[in-house]
Amino acid sequence: MAEPAADRVPTRSEVRPEDTWDLSSLFASDVAWETTFADYESKIGGYSKFAGKLGNGPAVLAECLAFDTEMDRLADRIGTYAFLKTTEDVANSAYQGLKARYIGVASRAGELASYIRPELLSLPTEKLNAYVNAPEMAAYKLTLERVMRYQKHTLTQAEERLLAMQAEVTQTAHNVFDQLLNADLKFGTIELAEGKLLELSHGSYAACLENPDREIRRKAFTQYYREYEDHANTFAATLAGSVKQDVYHARVRNYPSAREAALFPDNVPVSVYDNLIAAVRANLPVVHRYYQLRRKLMNLPDIHFYDTYAPIIPDVSGHQPWDSAVDVVIESLKPLGSTYVDALVKGLRGRWCDRYENKGKHSGAFSSGCYDSEPYILMNYRADVPDHVFTLAHEAGHSMHSQFSKKTQPPQYANYTIFVAEVASTFNEQFLGRYLMKHVTDNRTRAYYLNREIDDLRRTIVRQTMFAEYEKITHELAEKNEPLTLESFREEYQKLLDAYFGPDFTLDEQLSLEGLRIPHFYRAFYVYKYATGLSAAIALAERVANGGKAELDAYLGFLKGGCSKDPLDLLRDAGVDMEQPEPVNQAFERFGRLVDELEKTMSEV
Repeated sequence: MAEPAADRVPTRSEVRPEDTWDLSSLFASDVAWETTFADYESKIGGYSKFAGKLGNGPAVLAECLAFDTEMDRLADRIGTYAFLKTTEDVANSAYQGLKARYIGVASRAGELASYIRPELLSLPTEKLNAYVNAPEMAAYKLTLERVMRYQKHTLTQAEERLLAMQAEVTQTAHNVFDQLLNADLKFGTIELAEGKLLELSHGSYAACLENPDREIRRKAFTQYYREYEDHANTFAATLAGSVKQDVYHARVRNYPSAREAALFPDNVPVSVYDNLIAAVRANLPVVHRYYQLRRKLMNLPDIHFYDTYAPIIPDVSGHQPWDSAVDVVIESLKPLGSTYVDALVKGLRGRWCDRYENKGKHSGAFSSGCYDSEPYILMNYRADVPDHVFTLAHEAGHSMHSQFSKKTQPPQYANYTIFVAEVASTFNEQFLGRYLMKHVTDNRTRAYYLNREIDDLRRTIVRQTMFAEYEKITHELAEKNEPLTLESFREEYQKLLDAYFGPDFTLDEQLSLEGLRIPHFYRAFYVYKYATGLSAAIALAERVANGGKAELDAYLGFLKGGCSKDPLDLLRDAGVDMEQPEPVNQAFERFGRLVDELEKTMSEV
């Protein structure tokens, strides 16, 4: 098969069908979607049948939950199709219309179903306990137990109504931040070469940090942060508003802290969060050593933040067509057995994937599907970008996690949580990296792969943990009623920079503003899951690679688990205990070995 032409991005109509996904597992056509959409819209009134009657016995509640599950399943199918069609060409107004119509009707369904939890939790505890053990509720026992966990954090119906009415208002800080970040900031242009100007944006800034020319990196960093300096007080005010909103909602719902409120849905104790921070801090010396090795290998007099993203080996190139990339990914995952590999081969060589870029296509990559569809993958694959093979392995991990879960669990327990979502994807990257390292034939390419994994560990575990510690500190300040000002934000962030980058790293003054520009901070206590996910993946990859059938079966059991258990229990059954520091320490042991090997390899280049 010929690769798409490199000199021009094709329109969607010019893309070969075999290079696109086949969405017929969702709907055969837009007409079929319209029929099912109308059916869904006509059924949402069925929620009223159960309102005020959930105390009439377990059979009524079981019927209500079965109806809700079926409606969610139908909505997922409709919404997934509309979403995936919009990503094919974001300028296609017809599919934007389908998505908007879905969102409107799904919102109405959510309003009609909103009574279920408050009404349940208003029932006497004795009655709920009886419901849990009733034979009619066997399929929904875990669902009810999870709802009951929220009993002491659920208010009266009148109070819940008042909180619900605030929903739009509570988004103000995030909305202002988003508009300021993405609409109002103007970064100007920088000169890449004589007469060649580049408009600086969030995307081009990231690209500039990877430029081999240090002066371009420095200019981009300085100019980018100058705009944040000009708006620093506004950014500080929006972040303070978001933090205070988190604290307010935690207090209203009787949680000990905002952090505990955020960790409650996954049933994750704060000790997991604290252990992560403590373990990363204990291992920072090896990170500091890597920074100095990077400085030495790049022949720099000192090292700044803008030097940490440029590749140490900048000119490794290759050509890996799609079919070849699939071959490599499949070979690397053969230790997972025929059940896993055969399903993945069928998907990647078939029509799970929308492979290449076209005009208007959604950028980046993702895996998406629903209980009744294939686990689709969107890519913008380029044969000349080595990292895209890792992206394919990563998204394939998500898709196979979804495939195993939905083939094993009923719909109410098939969707895995965010806490475990990154485990299966980064597990695949671990296996791919080890496979490539085993088959590499020259030291420059070996150094490239070593450097790639080191920087991935640094960005995912070290950097995200620093962010997580910042969230912990800022919320604790608010909970102590201490002022959140531009000065206090910068001061606390500077302390973290000093610790995480080490005494021999040159920290530019502007970098203390970084804590004001991170979108994830408006969805507080989320970023730590990136660090725990990769740490768990490394531990499980080691276990499976060096183990036997029992270790492999335990990992495949994790993939089949969906949300049938709490995430910590699913990982514990797979062989990794995230309540202990060992998985994070194991990740840093690998980090140290990689740094040693990079130093040795580069001495032989």
